[in-house]
Amino acid sequence: MKPASVADYREAARRRLPRVLFDYIDGGSYAEETLAANVAEIGALKLRQRVLRDVSKLTTETELFGQTLAMPVVLSPVGLAGMYARRGEAQAATAAKAAGVPFTLSTVGVCTAAEVAQAAGTPPWFQLYMTRDRAFMADVLASTAALGCPVLVFTVDLPVPGTRYRDVRNGMVATTNAQRLSQAMDGILHPAWLWDVHLNGRPHTLGTVAEAAKELKRLVEFWSWIGRNFDPSITWDDIAWVRERWKGPILLKGVLDVVDARIAADLGVDGIVVSNHGGRQLDGAPSSIHALPPIAQAVGDKVSVLMDGGVRSGLDVLKAMACGAKACLIGRAWAWSLGARGEAGVAHMLQILRQELRVAMALTGCVDVKTAGPDLLAD
Repeated sequence: MKPASVADYREAARRRLPRVLFDYIDGGSYAEETLAANVAEIGALKLRQRVLRDVSKLTTETELFGQTLAMPVVLSPVGLAGMYARRGEAQAATAAKAAGVPFTLSTVGVCTAAEVAQAAGTPPWFQLYMTRDRAFMADVLASTAALGCPVLVFTVDLPVPGTRYRDVRNGMVATTNAQRLSQAMDGILHPAWLWDVHLNGRPHTLGTVAEAAKELKRLVEFWSWIGRNFDPSITWDDIAWVRERWKGPILLKGVLDVVDARIAADLGVDGIVVSNHGGRQLDGAPSSIHALPPIAQAVGDKVSVLMDGGVRSGLDVLKAMACGAKACLIGRAWAWSLGARGEAGVAHMLQILRQELRVAMALTGCVDVKTAGPDLLAD
């Protein structure tokens, strides 16, 4: 069956990937209530269907940080993407470049920024997690800036790892010998993945931080490495530290509170991403779409406001734009499609999103996505 939606790619990824990898990207924290709310609450929004509006000419293009995007979508940073398909970050970035949208490389991706830039023909946006070793982080910022990465996405909602029950059950956290054996057997039972990634996708390292993670022997155990090495002491003062070392646009990802949004704007960041880390950190936190409108109203004239979380279709993209976002970051959507079919899957998923967006625009009478606003929403 040819996938027709992001949901179809989720199912295809579930079938192709070992459980430990599928659960890592699919799951959330605790009871996964915020994860579910991200999807349910954006789905519950109603759009005004308009008629006789002349929608023969539509444009999905938008401008963001000096770049023209074919649609208001950015591939969000996803850790370990190189374990879903052979050199997965490079494949996804290539598909994103062809579709005219940015790709963001995770600090804990398998590929380096240089490998991704060479494969895609353009440097990726780069996502920063702050580790305890500031000298090493300064070197990372210097090297990615020198490569020409245009935007820094500073993720600030992971001072400590969230409690993710799926990762405990499948052995990504506190792995035992029995769990290691189960993981090995599961890999054998997924021969397409085994051949593509395990045997032919090496090296299996965290490319950007490989020098700082030499003790990490198995990537499925990297969550414990994060707990030991990510810096829980970061504060607003560290924005200045980052700004000294990064002269391009800085996006602060992981903002859910209006007070925090105002502080970020006052400190001079270029944009914020309204995000609860895909429901993977604080369960019970508000959904991204719920938090978006008040934040956009409070700081939207000072910084670019983007949203991450729960976007599963082009229809969702239009709803987020109507609620005040300049663009959406998507994570699971491209990770599932990468895990299902590699670069071709990501390329096809982006085609699906753009066509869905165009249809939604036509049926709401919106001919230019940049003009999408609250008038598109029904009471």
